[in-house]
Amino acid sequence: MELSVAKHLLEAIETKITQFRGSLDLDGLQENIAQNEAQMAEPDFWTDQKAAQKLIDQNNTLKAKYDSYMQLQAQSEELQVTLELLQEEPDAELQTSFEADLTAVQAQMQQYELGQLLSGDYDHNNAIVELHPGAGGTESQDWGSMLLRMYLRWADAHGFTVETEDYQAGEEAGIKSVTLMIKGHNAYGMLRSEKGVHRLVRISPFDSAGRRHTSFCSVDVMPELDDSIDIEVRTEDLRIDVFRSSGAGGQHINKTSSAVRLTHLPTGIVVSSQAQRSQLQNRETAMNMLKAKLYQREQAEQAKKAAAIKGEQLEIGWGSQIRSYVFHPYTMVKDHRTDYETGNGQAVMDGDLDPFIYAYLQWRLSQQNPD
Repeated sequence: MELSVAKHLLEAIETKITQFRGSLDLDGLQENIAQNEAQMAEPDFWTDQKAAQKLIDQNNTLKAKYDSYMQLQAQSEELQVTLELLQEEPDAELQTSFEADLTAVQAQMQQYELGQLLSGDYDHNNAIVELHPGAGGTESQDWGSMLLRMYLRWADAHGFTVETEDYQAGEEAGIKSVTLMIKGHNAYGMLRSEKGVHRLVRISPFDSAGRRHTSFCSVDVMPELDDSIDIEVRTEDLRIDVFRSSGAGGQHINKTSSAVRLTHLPTGIVVSSQAQRSQLQNRETAMNMLKAKLYQREQAEQAKKAAAIKGEQLEIGWGSQIRSYVFHPYTMVKDHRTDYETGNGQAVMDGDLDPFIYAYLQWRLSQQNPD
């Protein structure tokens, strides 16, 4: 690497660090950490164990934000000193070490920036992901199963755990619908970028004439909510159905009617859970999913009134897609909100979604701060 290039990269890192410092309020961070630690030292701190653990988690997040910033700043300063030494007296071994350190700091910087972008109220929560193929029968249902594999690969690469809360297989291939609970820090904040309609263009493996087909699948993403969010669901507004569980490919999960389907009559929202062994557990899981949907609906309605959301709830079809996956006559995956695209469609289908997620988070931030 030329030293002039390294200098330019290091200047970009230092610029971002300065920007972080301007938005962090380091003094305020230290004060909040000190206040939390004072509370944690109180004799009755563990009286409410759930509240105590929540405060500890919050404080750990604040400390990680502060410590990571200070570490980045220190590493940047060390790199600057090393660069100046190399400019004065070239040293091949020192330059090799410098380049490795510079690459590592760039990666840490991107992760830190990602953490800064994930600052929404529920970004740190687990994510509930629903896949619903659009019209098109087997074609769209197969596309749904391809997206399911993509998200499972992505979650595995990030060390997240996945529970399949509901699985409805397609008649010939693919899926009719799937609901996943993806558990891990920032799962919702990262996966919220996937909410919308995903469009596939390919030569159909189900068409003997080898014609090109277009398929659609809707992806819905919600945060798993805790008890701090009060969403009232009246018993008289619910229809509760129980049925036997069945898994991917028609495997039998449970011989008893343990799966639960809840229909919220005023809104028509339907949720199902069959992942747990008992009907009671599935009912609790389904209720949590229903509350997440009702909360999301309420937030969307408020945002629409404020003209912050325009046309998100669209028909699953032409003109409503957030991302296109083209596999014929060329290969390209493009996000229509951010204009980020790649020609490596196979990597995307294997779970390489982070570039799309990062581009979306940057785009969302620019929408919030247009200046």
